[in-house]
Amino acid sequence: MNNLRFSVNFLVAAIIATVVLTGCRKDKQPTSYNPGKASTKTGLAYNGKDENSFAVRDYKGIPDAPDMRYIEGGRLILGSFEEDLLQTHDNVERTVTVASFFMDETEVANIHWLEYLHYAQDSGQQYYEEALPDTTVWARELAFNDPYVDNYLRYPGFRFFPVVGVSWIQANNYCKWRTSMVNRVLALQNGTDEEVEAAENGEQIPLESGVVLPNFRLPTEAEWEYAAQALVGVQELDENHSHRRIYPWDGHSTRNPYGREMGNFMANFKRGRGDYAGIGGNLNDASMVTCWIYENPPNDFGLYNMAGNVNEWVEDVYRPLTFQDFDDLNPVRKNGYLDDTDWDYVYDKPNYTTFIDNHVRVYKGGSWKDVAYWLAPGTRRYLEEDSATATIGFRCAMINPGRNY
Repeated sequence: MNNLRFSVNFLVAAIIATVVLTGCRKDKQPTSYNPGKASTKTGLAYNGKDENSFAVRDYKGIPDAPDMRYIEGGRLILGSFEEDLLQTHDNVERTVTVASFFMDETEVANIHWLEYLHYAQDSGQQYYEEALPDTTVWARELAFNDPYVDNYLRYPGFRFFPVVGVSWIQANNYCKWRTSMVNRVLALQNGTDEEVEAAENGEQIPLESGVVLPNFRLPTEAEWEYAAQALVGVQELDENHSHRRIYPWDGHSTRNPYGREMGNFMANFKRGRGDYAGIGGNLNDASMVTCWIYENPPNDFGLYNMAGNVNEWVEDVYRPLTFQDFDDLNPVRKNGYLDDTDWDYVYDKPNYTTFIDNHVRVYKGGSWKDVAYWLAPGTRRYLEEDSATATIGFRCAMINPGRNY
């Protein structure tokens, strides 16, 4: 009995000692937030009195990015959960993994683009003119949409409606400008005297400082679809989802099945031929054209209008076989890589055998002018990167640096 008691006590003591020692070792291991006072490989001191010593700044984590939501990555099945009505076979289901990232809570709105235009004037007349949206996208020969041509972008009532008439190229230029402006603000707020001076002079602040953010950019198609599905809301134990979603919300209907909003549509889209919003006195889906960027309920990631309102540009060039070709970790289609040279005639755009080349980009999400079929996150369409319409806008994304969760 005494031997048994001794064995038990010894075992308990050994476990406690192991936990304590393990904890101590872990506490002493360097991290991004606590790198220590010297290099673990060379022994050279960080931030020494010698001006040539390696400087390692304090780091408390990535600065807050305005309007961005954290999207925890994971596994998803890309591809449409809807029937392939057009028989394009370009969204065959495939399992991939997307790393965690950040995405704008809302679409970029008119007021944000007007802000961009205001500062674009400092970069010269040519840059300013290239940044101007094509407001004539509203014009139609057989429709009286002319007031939108003059008013939609600039009238204050439309400030927080999504900007349209913007090409993929213009959207990318906005992302670059936003990066420089946000990082300038962060450097002025949190930078050293040298970094503040550099920011005031319009110079780039090094990423090593930890003061600034990585680049804003367009999301990849996989990121966008992952964020739209928002299957975190149907997560169960053991990495299982209780069900898949046709739309960014639960159910097979485009109407809200719950509470006081029961029966209301969950997105701004075209209900049927000639029916954009419902009957006067009880307009149901928010608007005849676009609507307020916060109009409809957010999905489980907190993102608004991931279906309807406007389609959204993504990074990828379009290929029908994209889902079969690309990598299964952080997939993206950047160019014509893997296009079979023996089948070049299939993508022979100059001779009118196709509309596809390396300058057509994917857009997703459905718009105020689209029927419900296009609201499904897996559906995909494409357009030339220098083209614009009244139905396509965008939102920005950003990597989540230094973390795997």
